[in-house]
Amino acid sequence: MSQFIIKGGIPLAGEVNIGGAKNAALGILAATIMTDEDVLIENLPDVRDINVLLEALIQIGARVERIDRHTVKINTGDVHQVRVEDEYMRKIRASYYFLGALLGRYKSAEVPLPGGCNIGSRPIDLHLKGFRALGAKVSVEKNGTVYAHAIDLIGSHIYLDVVSVGATINIMMAAALAEGETIIENPAKEPHVVDVANFLNSMGANIRGAGTDVIRIRGVKRLHGTEYSIIPDQIEAGTFMCAAAVTRGDITIQNVIPKHLESITAKLIELGCEVTEFDEAIRVVGRYRQNHMNIKTLPYPGFPTDMQPQITVTLSLAEGTSIVTESIFENRFKYVGELARMGSNIRVEGNTAIIVGVNKLMGAEVVAPDLRAGAALVLAGLAAEGYTVVDEIGYIRRGYESFEEKLRGLGACIEAVESERDAQKFRLRIG
Repeated sequence: MSQFIIKGGIPLAGEVNIGGAKNAALGILAATIMTDEDVLIENLPDVRDINVLLEALIQIGARVERIDRHTVKINTGDVHQVRVEDEYMRKIRASYYFLGALLGRYKSAEVPLPGGCNIGSRPIDLHLKGFRALGAKVSVEKNGTVYAHAIDLIGSHIYLDVVSVGATINIMMAAALAEGETIIENPAKEPHVVDVANFLNSMGANIRGAGTDVIRIRGVKRLHGTEYSIIPDQIEAGTFMCAAAVTRGDITIQNVIPKHLESITAKLIELGCEVTEFDEAIRVVGRYRQNHMNIKTLPYPGFPTDMQPQITVTLSLAEGTSIVTESIFENRFKYVGELARMGSNIRVEGNTAIIVGVNKLMGAEVVAPDLRAGAALVLAGLAAEGYTVVDEIGYIRRGYESFEEKLRGLGACIEAVESERDAQKFRLRIG
């Protein structure tokens, strides 16, 4: 019954440290398969998705040593199979990264179709198209397993019809050990794509152009061990930026790369917030009167789809009517019904949400439908009057490390509880 119980209405203030990027770490962990030498990874986020992927690595024969909470040493020299079991992979979307990594090193992979949050159709057609272009035979069986096999992988010219983070990373991994040159046109440019490319290069790969319109990969014979530190999490940072805005607080977010946050910063300034950038930090001061605006989610460097629920909650308390258009995932507005229980005025028409700002939200019992929507409902509870209970917080644990502890460090009244008795104790203690 794990829940968050929140007493809202407190402007958050102080400093918070951002952890490593979950989406970068998932690709990087899978890529450790591509060398038989030791790999040391630092700034690893301690979240559920990461721990599931580490368990999957152990299952196929990797040696995984947790040096500390955020550092891991991995050696995949004894990997003894190319099949990853359903037990792990149906839990997380990033299971598909094992396809590119195993295919690149062993020329063979058997991986179940991925799981993760139900936020819309996320086919892996582009991944399979890329593998086939490199010379692999690929099939999807009725049991939901993807089989990819090749005698040799040969570099190719690949154009992605749609910008896809997963396909870009998967093709990069497979092509890193292919013969000749691979060119990926219209690749994803997200910071975590660049981070995975940098990680592969640190192991001896020859990848150029990550983060631009064209990625060029010159295949190498083998990759070696490395030590690597993962970039800060852009979405965790953006979530705390919105927490400052929605609670009218004053938060300095430490250990960030401000360049990665430019689209979020621009919208919060348009909203009326005061935003100050430092070398590795960003400060957001929320204002009582906040402006309405229009937003459309787009691939990087556009406004990230993973920040859409958080900004929608923020706009629910802004003045006037705002419009949020979701261009990436069709089911990303499932949380709107939960937000309505708290008094928001939002109407969804297709892939667009029309938000009429209200003066206040009221605490209610709500259910997190997915990872980012769950975080957004927590933000709504922090801004609302009275008590809010957020159910299904397992989704939030997938991508936010020590979320409630970090919020408490900013002055929030929030606690994870396991029973109604725990919730009553919280209410009595808070008064």
